[in-house]
Amino acid sequence: MGAYTSEIIRAVLLAVPKGQWEAAFSIGMTWSQAMRRTILPQATRIAVPPLSNTFISLVKDTSLAAAITVPELFRAGQRIVATSYEPLILYVEVALIYLVLSSVLSNLQGRLEKRLSRYGGSIEAAS
Repeated sequence: MGAYTSEIIRAVLLAVPKGQWEAAFSIGMTWSQAMRRTILPQATRIAVPPLSNTFISLVKDTSLAAAITVPELFRAGQRIVATSYEPLILYVEVALIYLVLSSVLSNLQGRLEKRLSRYGGSIEAAS
């Protein structure tokens, strides 16, 4: 995931038109000022969808709870099935929990994208 995330960040920074960089430098901004005031605000709007999708994929593919030593949800379901012998009910419950979690994260992503798009048009219109 780290490699995907770093590639997304690299692509996002390259997606900001070169004219934006040149405009920032032409008015006397330093590199850090140009990044903070001109490039990163534009790059943030571009980065939200792929980074959010990567995060949601991470939640679905792996268990974040395992990082804090809480047993993974699916593994816990398997242990319960081993004693109760009712796999369908438990696996449906686990799937519903993942569905709710993914739906909440997707909804938050949509709201964030809508909020960020409210503050400006497309990047192409700015160049």
